[in-house]
Amino acid sequence: MDDLDREILSILRRDARTPYTEIADEVGTSEGTVRNRVERLTEEEIIERFTIATQTGNVKAMIEIEVDVDVDHSALADAFVEWAEVDFVWEVSGEEDVVLIVDCADTGEVNDLITRARERDEVMGTKTRLILEERVG
Repeated sequence: MDDLDREILSILRRDARTPYTEIADEVGTSEGTVRNRVERLTEEEIIERFTIATQTGNVKAMIEIEVDVDVDHSALADAFVEWAEVDFVWEVSGEEDVVLIVDCADTGEVNDLITRARERDEVMGTKTRLILEERVG
């Protein structure tokens, strides 16, 4: 991956629907070059998916989950990603092992998710942070 790829990715992070012609103008190359690079980045799974960010008026939160030592983190992450309110699941290093980014109607719904997570045998504890402001890089 080179600087041009990074520039293209930066633009797509801000708006995944940016037309290739607009990207080409911004980075100083042709539309065909942008199209080929995006296709290659997608094939190489550097671009995993195209998505949207929403401003629903809901409560967004980060639920950090500490799990038992002998737990398969990937299987647990796969279970959490199925929850409708979960936008992202990250396997991380540090005190906590899994982080959920959730989008809920209200704090009661956030609390329900925390309770559901804590009811799992693999979960040793949780920490929750409300997301107050979000910016896309």
